[in-house]
Amino acid sequence: MAYDIIGNIAIVKFKEGTSKEDKKNLAKSILEKQNNVYTVLEKIEKVSGKLRTFKTRFLAGKNTKETIHRESGCLFKLNVEKCYFSPRLSNDRLEIAKRIKGGKVICLFSGVAPYPIIIAKHTSASKVVAIELNKECTKYAKENKILNKIGDKLEILQGDVNKIVPKLAKKEKFDYIVMNRPQLKDTFLSSSLKASKKSSIVFYHGFGKDIKEIKKEIEQECKKNKKKIKFLESWINGDISPYTYRFTIVFKVLN
Repeated sequence: MAYDIIGNIAIVKFKEGTSKEDKKNLAKSILEKQNNVYTVLEKIEKVSGKLRTFKTRFLAGKNTKETIHRESGCLFKLNVEKCYFSPRLSNDRLEIAKRIKGGKVICLFSGVAPYPIIIAKHTSASKVVAIELNKECTKYAKENKILNKIGDKLEILQGDVNKIVPKLAKKEKFDYIVMNRPQLKDTFLSSSLKASKKSSIVFYHGFGKDIKEIKKEIEQECKKNKKKIKFLESWINGDISPYTYRFTIVFKVLN
């Protein structure tokens, strides 16, 4: 058994073959051990699709899928089934925030707005723009903006990154581009790089076994878009399957 805690909800993934009775007993044991957990749900399918959602089954406690997660002095309200949110990315969110020194920031695939809100609250960024495809996430993101008293510093937009960013880029460019991208074939760099300018810093989420292959793909995409880049640093921010990782790769746009 392995589980994540989001707010007051524990989401459990059981080993194949675990009986219903054992699942119920294990769920009750989580409620007994974790004082902050009021609900236990079983994850019954993998995260999938552009919206990165999954289904759950209620096991114990209060029957709800909505919660408020606390992280880095911020509050994030969400429905765990309708909105992708990973508590395992809390360190990644802080590491990115540490590297932002003022300027304009655009956060793509922003979900319920954990990256943009933490950046808006903990950095000297002058403006933060969040873009999210999922309408349900966008609804919660707007609630979270109010919940965290962010004000006009944060702008939340709903829609497809590939459609919104090119239009936005005609009006303004950004100093930092945060790409908390889903595990899809599209790198989204063709659209995202349109929002860059000379010296822009990009934080890119890549998935795979070998970071060299991911960097090679980034270089090829940047070359297609006539952008010269310089890799600055990288780190692993979790595994998504055995020997397959989510990397954060940081690079600077040189032209």
